[in-house]
Amino acid sequence: MSLLTPDSGLLFWMLLSFGVVFVVLAKYGFPVITKMVENRQAYINQSLEVAKEANAQLVELKAKGDEIVANASKEQGRILREAMQERDKIIVEARKHADLAAQKELEDVKLRIQQEKEEAIRDIRRQVAALSVDIAEKIVRKELDQPQQQMDMIDRMLDEVLTASKSN
Repeated sequence: MSLLTPDSGLLFWMLLSFGVVFVVLAKYGFPVITKMVENRQAYINQSLEVAKEANAQLVELKAKGDEIVANASKEQGRILREAMQERDKIIVEARKHADLAAQKELEDVKLRIQQEKEEAIRDIRRQVAALSVDIAEKIVRKELDQPQQQMDMIDRMLDEVLTASKSN
């Protein structure tokens, strides 16, 4: 008996035990293994389907998100434009109000200046009149020291009054 050539009895028993094991495995083991492999394959296929659906939903959500961001950006631009227009409008109105207030204040100041000017002119006229009367009084006193001069002056004044009354 050599180690490389098996004996025919050994071959028979090896084939018989292999056949028995194969039949038992074919009857009870292979269907279970095949069923487990098929279940695993179905689970993997189902997981792939769910992953594809998740990817599709993710793409859809990303598109919606991009659309929302684009709409928000447009809305932000619109709001900024409206705010700038409102700011410009408020500035224009404020300038108008400031111009009106400044114009009114200027008119009030001009009116006050005119009134003060007229009052100053009246005051100066009063002072000039008072000075004129004082000067005239001093001149008349000096010229009318003598009674003859007083009489001449009275006659001249009466003549002037009579001439003035005749012309009216």
